[in-house]
Amino acid sequence: MAERRIVAVGGGDVFALWDRVLDLVPPSPRVLWVGTASAESPEYTLMVHDALRDRADVRRVDFFPWPPENLRELVLSQDMIVVGGGNTANMLAIWRVHGFDGLLREAWEQGTVLTGVSAGMICWFEAGVTDSFGPQLAGMPDGLGFLPGSACPHYDGEERRRPVYRKLVDEGFPAGYAADDDAALFFVGTELAEVWTVREGATAYRVEPGNETSLDARLLSGAVSP
Repeated sequence: MAERRIVAVGGGDVFALWDRVLDLVPPSPRVLWVGTASAESPEYTLMVHDALRDRADVRRVDFFPWPPENLRELVLSQDMIVVGGGNTANMLAIWRVHGFDGLLREAWEQGTVLTGVSAGMICWFEAGVTDSFGPQLAGMPDGLGFLPGSACPHYDGEERRRPVYRKLVDEGFPAGYAADDDAALFFVGTELAEVWTVREGATAYRVEPGNETSLDARLLSGAVSP
């Protein structure tokens, strides 16, 4: 079995972190942008393309008005798949209707590197903290489940993230990981291998009932942000 890798980005300077993710794949890789969570925003798509095009052959997958006929071939031919932020619940519903969730798992198991920010961070876990249902934040228990437990992005970037996540976990929500803006969780298989950051003081945390543990993070150098 190929090495399975996921890089879950909490937010912030995502392009500097994705620059590091590109080091995990061959030179001039094929990269698939998935903007479902932002309703396939053209502005978001263009920003990602402009940021990554010097290092990768960037393509996108759209589900409106319908997905491409060669969806499976497109997904499984990529070296890296990048999932953007937005409405996680809507994104997962669309993926499941079209069988994209299964294709992502197939790609992951064949060695394609999976990454994403915010919605594209929590989707890989069994559960996550999301604003999909309104600004009040809520626990969502039906993620893809590639990674065990739960996740929360923007841990230091949005003031309600920490108290809401801590309360949910204390009340029985699956334990898991939180990531500050400018920090990312690098998983090999289903185990956390390393925490990356592009900002002093930004890190990730293991969150369990009654306890939050700050994780050691490696400060990346030389990453280029657009």
